Amino acid sequence: MTKLFNDPSTFMEDALDGFVLANARYVAKVSGGVVRAQETKPGKVAVVVGGGSGHYPAFCGVVGPGFADGAVVGNIFTSPSTDDAYRVAKAADGGGGVLFSTGNYAGDVMNFNLAKDKLVAEGIDTRNVYVTDDVASAPVEDAHKRRGIAGDFVVFKAASAAAEAGLSLDEVERIAVRANERTRTMGVGLAGCTMPGATEPLFTVPEGMMGVGLGIHGEPGIAEEKLPSASDLADLLVDRVIAEKPDDAGPKVGAILNGLGATKYEELFVVWGRVARRLDELGLEVVDPEVGELVTSLDMAGISLTLVYLDDELETYWRAGADTPAYKKGGLEGASDAPARSAEDLAAVSEATTFAEGSPASQKTATQVLGALEVMAATIADAEAELGRIDAVAGDGDHGRGMVKGVNAAVEAARGVSGDGAGVETLLARAGEAWAAKAGGTSGVLWGQALKAFGASLGDTRESYTDGDTVEAVQAFLDTLTSLGKASLGDKTMVDALTPFVETLRSEVDRGASLAAAWASAAEVATKAADETAQLRPKVGRARPLAKKSVGTPDAGAISFAMCMTTVGEYLAAGKD
Repeated sequence: MTKLFNDPSTFMEDALDGFVLANARYVAKVSGGVVRAQETKPGKVAVVVGGGSGHYPAFCGVVGPGFADGAVVGNIFTSPSTDDAYRVAKAADGGGGVLFSTGNYAGDVMNFNLAKDKLVAEGIDTRNVYVTDDVASAPVEDAHKRRGIAGDFVVFKAASAAAEAGLSLDEVERIAVRANERTRTMGVGLAGCTMPGATEPLFTVPEGMMGVGLGIHGEPGIAEEKLPSASDLADLLVDRVIAEKPDDAGPKVGAILNGLGATKYEELFVVWGRVARRLDELGLEVVDPEVGELVTSLDMAGISLTLVYLDDELETYWRAGADTPAYKKGGLEGASDAPARSAEDLAAVSEATTFAEGSPASQKTATQVLGALEVMAATIADAEAELGRIDAVAGDGDHGRGMVKGVNAAVEAARGVSGDGAGVETLLARAGEAWAAKAGGTSGVLWGQALKAFGASLGDTRESYTDGDTVEAVQAFLDTLTSLGKASLGDKTMVDALTPFVETLRSEVDRGASLAAAWASAAEVATKAADETAQLRPKVGRARPLAKKSVGTPDAGAISFAMCMTTVGEYLAAGKD
């Protein structure tokens, strides 16, 4: 259990502050994460890695000479926001372009893709490579849907070593893609991890059993099997990874036997003894094996085996030296030659703080929207634990905490401009940006972008608004969410509650119902639809690999959306301004 904390809601921020103070010669803090303490060499490709917290040494622990130039740091088990990724990359950029790399999770993909678009629009060539090494999370024909787990380390190191050697962005990207294509991982879980402040683990494993095919975000395994001896477990891991050996693989492999956080090094060495002998019997030469904790999951007990099938080029980068807070290898000449970063380098990227005054009607609507956000925040605060419980069945249990952080940040941002002449578009733009930045993850970016679309539909300058305008704004919310999230009805996401909500709202308004009455009817339909997601299997997102476990439990995102719409309906019915 994660027992040492001040405030569970600021655990990540507190941990990052301590990490930076302990490693000041390696890293400097920037808004959204860390970068190397020394400036990026002019013209060098900046490799920026990242993801949620709780995985140390990944991700901030591998920032330093020979490895990453920066790390974006999200909340526990939650993707960093778009703005976080953008700001870290801006600070790390040395003029040679940026390579982002992270695991293949929906929230990371959305946020890092949006950050890439933002950087490219400013003239910074940026590429994204997502790691897909987990053989248990999808069949080989759907390898592009697989998760990134301990194989993250392989891809990050190969790309970073190539960048350190002075290769171009095109070449660094090619090396990263090549490393990902030749990396396979299989893992098992022995006990679940516990979020800071929680009293129960995100999942449990029955006595004498193990979860096979675990993730690294507190997700349970794909299946449960009897816990074998260390040697038999080693055989299982080797067999599963070797089964997908590339056709053109040579005799050399890099190997990682990774502990998930609570499995002791001595246990890892016992398993490695058998793994090493098996690989030798299979005619494979292990190059520089790594046995230890490289990609963890808080206090989860578990183990994973990663193999990267090396060619001459990948072997060079696998063997290359590195000097970081958590990982050191070989020697690096001239590692400290670069000058320390200036205060200007470390300053957060500034955001626009001025805005044009909205029309009286838009200002009034903005005030009403702020009130709606406030009642949503109260509802979500009360539901945080239950939303986390629902999410933990087939996910990582962070949905409740992420929603609380997001909606509270949105309220604070909205209050900051309310009363100063902000129209509804401006207010929701600030609220959406804050929600995405603080919540991170999939739901964070979706809610953030969708709120901005809702506000943009209404605008800041209209002289009056009709109920039909509100319907169109809700439609814009839905359109943005489906376009960004790529989810459809039946995929077991928020879309399953949002779509019938929009359809009912439009139908009720068209037949002459007041907005309050129409909203109440739509919220009732959304609540029923959200409950009915319990019978669906997830087809997208982090819960997809655990689809069978998910049946019988509703989607947390659909439930939280229905809760929000219900409380907003009550707010409208009360006629509050």
